[in-house]
Amino acid sequence: MTAIKRQMITGIIFTAGFLIIFSILFFATFPIHDWSLLWTRQIWHLPFVFIVPILSLFLGPAAGFFSGIYWRGVLRSIDDSLTGLAPDKPGVKADAVRLEEAQSILRHLEKLSGQMAEQTQLAQKMASEKSEIEEKAIQKIVSEERNRLARELHDSVSQQLFAASMLMSTINELRPPSSDTETRQLKLVEQTIHQSQLEMRALFLHLRPVQLHGKQLREGIEQLLNELRQKVPMTINSTIEQVSMDKGIEDQIFRILQESVSNTLRHAKAETLDVMLIRRENMAIMRITDDGVGFQPDTAKPGSYGLQNIRERAAQIGGQLKLVSVPGRGTSLEVKVPILEGDENND
Repeated sequence: MTAIKRQMITGIIFTAGFLIIFSILFFATFPIHDWSLLWTRQIWHLPFVFIVPILSLFLGPAAGFFSGIYWRGVLRSIDDSLTGLAPDKPGVKADAVRLEEAQSILRHLEKLSGQMAEQTQLAQKMASEKSEIEEKAIQKIVSEERNRLARELHDSVSQQLFAASMLMSTINELRPPSSDTETRQLKLVEQTIHQSQLEMRALFLHLRPVQLHGKQLREGIEQLLNELRQKVPMTINSTIEQVSMDKGIEDQIFRILQESVSNTLRHAKAETLDVMLIRRENMAIMRITDDGVGFQPDTAKPGSYGLQNIRERAAQIGGQLKLVSVPGRGTSLEVKVPILEGDENND
């Protein structure tokens, strides 16, 4: 039942009740000597006895109707405020209604809405913190597992490849010079083992990369190149200047160098690797050049993500990537990163 109907029925009941009570009190106080006048005297062609009840029954529902409209508005205001407890819907202010009791209810609802909004923000913050903690935990587990795999490969497969390489070198040196098929096959086996060693060292760069860990970019690059000089039979030349940038940018540049060196070890078959990091005006320039077999940059191999990762990292730091490769003459990769004001003062 709606508020208007309920108020109209209530008005009819109260009107009828008050009419009966007042009629009894009136006639008891002022008795009528001739009761026939109540139905013989007519007003508007109706007996007088019917006029008062009809008017009362008409005014009662009318008053109940307007009262029901008012209460329906108040209840709708409260309903709108309850609906406004949802974070994406506005509620009704307490000043929008005149009834004091309804204003008190609406103020309590406003307070409850604010508390729910705070709880929602707190829940979102906790969910975000939980996600960050889980992501860090996963990264830690992945890093530990990569280190474990790198150690096992170094202690087993890498050592076995080194031993096989030494044996094949000894066999080829002790054999008399000849051009028969067997000698060529042994040379091919030695080259295959040598290439596998380069592949393994490139894999170590991915599984167990050198970290900056608070070191400057120049120190990290020099450490990486020194380790390569000790493990890779390749001439490595470097020109590394002191270039200070934001740590996030330095990390991305260092990752680009690692990815590029890994690609050189795996695919280039190069004898010389040149690495340069310099600053010219407001640009940090890193160039990696080798004298390997080269390739066609426009014809990317399916499943090859090395160059794609380099391009994505360069784009993340607003850098410009230039790749030049000529088959049979080597590859040159250059990254230019703008140095913004204030980056050079960051630790």
